[in-house]
Amino acid sequence: MIIIGEKINGTIPAIKEAIENRDAKLIAERAVKQEQAGADFIDVCAGTAPELEIAALKWLMEVVQDTTEVPLCIDSPNPRVIEAVFKYANKPGLINSISEEGDKCEVLLPLMEANSWEVIGLTCDNKGIPCEVQKKVDIAKIMVDKAAKFGITPDRLHIDPCVMALSTNNDSLLNFTREISEIRALYPTIHITSGLSNISFGLPARSLMNKTFMALAIQAGMDSAVMDPTNQDMMGTIFAAYALLGKDKYCRAYSKAFRQGKIGTSEK
Repeated sequence: MIIIGEKINGTIPAIKEAIENRDAKLIAERAVKQEQAGADFIDVCAGTAPELEIAALKWLMEVVQDTTEVPLCIDSPNPRVIEAVFKYANKPGLINSISEEGDKCEVLLPLMEANSWEVIGLTCDNKGIPCEVQKKVDIAKIMVDKAAKFGITPDRLHIDPCVMALSTNNDSLLNFTREISEIRALYPTIHITSGLSNISFGLPARSLMNKTFMALAIQAGMDSAVMDPTNQDMMGTIFAAYALLGKDKYCRAYSKAFRQGKIGTSEK
């Protein structure tokens, strides 16, 4: 599982305050904890006023890169902001994100030509997130075709089928698994990603729903996730799911994660 650490985001009150006060110590601590927990990328999202976002995101990138060796996931809803700060990344990482909304593909895909950067692609367009499975698959195909024009192969794309809240769509997980299956049938090497919290929106005991969703999504073929790597229960679900699905020979990764204290520390 490719883990994209989500804990440095300006929509989180403590991070918002740290950005405003330029509290590098707090940001660095969040980055280190995610690195130690096993993050493959660390998402940095300023989530602040548009006129302040470029400076704030540049600062976040500098702090995280001075603290850890983990590649960045540069995150903004505004492609022009990502374009402006892209040059400050000291190694290839992940762009979050493109979609068929506006000119995101046209602005961001050229940045990935002739390098090894990867990108998250959301299956939405100017009309929003479609409910129909085929429409989401069609959007994924458009993004893959556009990426190919810049020499970007499917294995550098993390397609997010934008899972809907189960509280408003009873077939949310079933549709999500169909989307994974159909996209993977077209592009076997593509990555499938997701944020975890959408599925449980509006429901009680959200962490239980999120963990169960993670296990079922892994079984369906999801291999990337935007999540909190310091959440031991969720990380334990990932390692257990891989072992149960025969993807962890003799449960070696599961056992190693336990010995390292990454999972199961509350178990007797």
